[in-house]
Amino acid sequence: MDLFEKCFTFVRADEIKAMGYYPYFRAIEENEGPVVRIEGKEVIMAGSNNYHGLTTHPKVKEAALNALRKYGTGCSGSRYLTGTLDLHIKLEERLASFLGKEAVLLYSTGYQTAQGIVPTLVTKGEYVLSDKDNHASIVVGNLMAKGAFAHFLRYKHNDMLDLEKVLESIPIHAPKLIVSDGVFSTTGEIVDLPNLVKISKNYNARILIDDAHATGVIGLGGRGTASEFQLDDEVDMIMGTFSKTFASLGGFVGSKKEVINYLKHHSPALIFSASPTPAAAAAAGAALEILEAEPDRIKMLIRNAEKMRIGFKEMGFRVVDGRTAIVPVILGDDVLVFKFWRKLFDSGIFVNAFISPGVPPNMAMLRTSYMASHEDKHLDRILEVFYSIGKEMNLIP
Repeated sequence: MDLFEKCFTFVRADEIKAMGYYPYFRAIEENEGPVVRIEGKEVIMAGSNNYHGLTTHPKVKEAALNALRKYGTGCSGSRYLTGTLDLHIKLEERLASFLGKEAVLLYSTGYQTAQGIVPTLVTKGEYVLSDKDNHASIVVGNLMAKGAFAHFLRYKHNDMLDLEKVLESIPIHAPKLIVSDGVFSTTGEIVDLPNLVKISKNYNARILIDDAHATGVIGLGGRGTASEFQLDDEVDMIMGTFSKTFASLGGFVGSKKEVINYLKHHSPALIFSASPTPAAAAAAGAALEILEAEPDRIKMLIRNAEKMRIGFKEMGFRVVDGRTAIVPVILGDDVLVFKFWRKLFDSGIFVNAFISPGVPPNMAMLRTSYMASHEDKHLDRILEVFYSIGKEMNLIP
């Protein structure tokens, strides 16, 4: 069989396009945060991870422009060689202080971060245990470790009893790492960190928490999942991304200085990748400054998401309970999701369509997410349109 045969026979996307429901790769032509321009029309954005609307904040844009003027467009090398700027070091120090960790290391993308950590630390004969609903970037990092003859085991989603059962099957003195999303990216659920920490201590395991969707959303001043449960000193490593709260591009991990030093000298994802661009690093730094100076943004973000969560539930939609910025509306059927998405888009609302196999069976959803910069006029309009379409499609009472 020809290598490209799978490409020539892949027709699912074309079928959805032909039906007029295709929701992906829609080009944004202008962006002011809560409202964007797509295909020539203004659309309320209810699908972005731009949680504080900082991608268009004047201070963030000015910081990026100033870095561009001073350093140019790129670093033309990896951090290991010619790609380290004083901007990178300053941002790492500020993030370490923010997170309460001894040291921080930057990666060029958030997706790349787990791949830079897990297979570097978990090697032949060692164990990585991963929640079944962890982000794809973590799964790939785990598979890379497995490819180097580490053991990769999974436990049921946020099920600490199952985690303990898996740990019981491993030699107590074997080196092991438990990896979990802090806030799960599909549902917005928060990991049961208190019990995860308790179990990890009983079984001599280290912990890595991915706070991509938690930083700037939960915890004291937006410091993430460990802070939310007052377990800052009990989580060995915290990783995150700049592409959400921090309005930029890149990733980071915070831990003890010895762990960060080891990653700096052994992580292929760091050593063989060009470093974050000057503009990206400066933008992330400016966003961090704003987050620290304006903590009420977090209250507004959570208030906006809670308003929508309550509103959807009162209409009769099936909603995943939570207290983060992600509010999924479960429809359960892929085609229903596509049809509903198209009606929303035609009415000037953009959300994310999540279908199988990206979500479990019967969990096809419209994943909505909110920003501190959404105003009531935006939120009320979203609720109004959801209600109208829900009634039209006989999905709510």
